Amino acid sequence: MELPKIIHLGEKIGDTKRIELNKLEKAQIIVSVASIILGTLLHFIYEWTGENAFVASFSAVNESVWEHLKLAFFPMLATSIVEYFFVKDIAHNYIEAKTVGIFTAICFIVVTFFTYTGILGASFLIVDILIFIISILLGEWIAYKLMKRKDESDTKTKILASAIIGFLLICFVICTYITPEVNLFRDPVTGSYGIEEID
Repeated sequence: MELPKIIHLGEKIGDTKRIELNKLEKAQIIVSVASIILGTLLHFIYEWTGENAFVASFSAVNESVWEHLKLAFFPMLATSIVEYFFVKDIAHNYIEAKTVGIFTAICFIVVTFFTYTGILGASFLIVDILIFIISILLGEWIAYKLMKRKDESDTKTKILASAIIGFLLICFVICTYITPEVNLFRDPVTGSYGIEEID
């Protein structure tokens, strides 16, 4: 193959990669904003639906840290499912990357909230809102960075990632109705745990 043809082929491959990364980046920005909006709505939807028992499974039923983790987990999961159909041919490690991103987001909320409230002795609404927003942006940013590394994926890692998401999903649903009485699940306003105490 002649040198000019090789150069042209390299440029074409480079252009294709840039287009793919640009599409992935735009998709990540959209799902980040969508997740923040959906998470905000989930903070109120339980009350708006008259404390519907089914809605409680994926929305916050009180002011505990655990219930607020739903505001990051479920929107990020929902938008990830939609986004998958648009970028699955670009990001072959999509499931693994998104799992790491979601796990990072919920861990960030837990660690940051208990750290700052432990230091200051109180929680502040504006700080809590910022933590929520940053957690989603951080999670989606990490997912994006991982998705750019296309070769790091196989059937085993996909199964493991799916299992982790499935486990978290089950935990969020079950712990809404059968709630451990530990600080992570305690509503600091009412002192209650989960949906049972509210009803």
